[in-house]
Amino acid sequence: MTQKKEILRSPYWNIVSFCLLTITLSHRVSGQGITTSPDTASTGTSRYQQELSSLQRAISRNFYDSAAGYYKEWPGPDQPRHPYTYLWSLCALFQADNEIEKLEPRATLLQPLLSIIRDYEDPAPPQPGFADYIRKFSGGERYYDDNQWLGITALDAYARTKDTGYLSLGREIYTFMMTGYDTVLTGGLYWKENRKTSKNTCSNGPGILVALQLYEATKDRGYLDTALMLYHWVNKTLKAPSGLYYDNITIKGRISTPILSYNTGTMLESNIYLYECTGDKNYLQEAISIADSSLPYFYGGTRFRDTYWFNVVLLRAYQHLLTYDKDTKYIMGFKQCLDYVLQNEKNERGLFAEKGKPLDLVAHAGMLEMLTRFAWLDQKGIIAHQQ
Repeated sequence: MTQKKEILRSPYWNIVSFCLLTITLSHRVSGQGITTSPDTASTGTSRYQQELSSLQRAISRNFYDSAAGYYKEWPGPDQPRHPYTYLWSLCALFQADNEIEKLEPRATLLQPLLSIIRDYEDPAPPQPGFADYIRKFSGGERYYDDNQWLGITALDAYARTKDTGYLSLGREIYTFMMTGYDTVLTGGLYWKENRKTSKNTCSNGPGILVALQLYEATKDRGYLDTALMLYHWVNKTLKAPSGLYYDNITIKGRISTPILSYNTGTMLESNIYLYECTGDKNYLQEAISIADSSLPYFYGGTRFRDTYWFNVVLLRAYQHLLTYDKDTKYIMGFKQCLDYVLQNEKNERGLFAEKGKPLDLVAHAGMLEMLTRFAWLDQKGIIAHQQ
């Protein structure tokens, strides 16, 4: 790590930079960039904006190793497996940072974080992709879903910024993910490159999204054909009678039946994108049907059924659905669970904990994205006066 890179990733550098703009800011360093969240005390911003600013600072203090220039998986000095985090945490943080850039257009977070993520890139055949650990520290295995989460964010960023570097990254990830396709079990993508033992909703749902985002960006019919092929396979193979989705099928044909919020989220949002790409209203009706099934299952009480990050993937779909269905019942059902967490699961360090033990970076990045999305919803008046 060069001295110059350390300075550019430093919180002190970020503070100085924005002081030059003479704006009162609450800053967060994603280990590398900054968020330009206004001072909540002086601007009267929402509770979610205040919580967002607090969590940004807590992540910087507790998860970022400024000397190394990498994130840790857990807060504190003791790391049970590796000194630095697995890729999945950075996938979660990448999407959170993208949402922060939407909320605060002055923020410059994605490119500095992407420079860290590039250290996980593995050029091994059959196609380059991202491994689950830093390559210069022995690297790791390549998961198709980890790569897809990065692709989804990159293509979100391309749609927002028109920076062709993000489009190129999305295309690279699509090429890598398709090396995980074969006709075993009649189709579908595997979950993990070197252990092809299951095909999962979590590697097919986000694969559909990557393909559809690429179709929206390029109008190349091949991407839409891929999306439809994977979409039909998931619905034939992994859709539960409830209208939600099972987790995976093993290559021996055994269905793993847990129903998780993120799998519902990717398939719900796949239907929204398919409606946008084709104009076929049946996809929009299916999206609403999945949302209706998901609401009592996941948000019928006051507590999340599964992890923060899993839930935020479903929140992405709920927020996308608002473009076509203005009913806020899905958002408000989600909100009561989020509000419970803010009231009951935050500790004195500004971190979120379960049974007194702070959660990992994936969870905190998921919460960061949640808070950013709710701050945006509040800013747009969608949940205003319903606090």
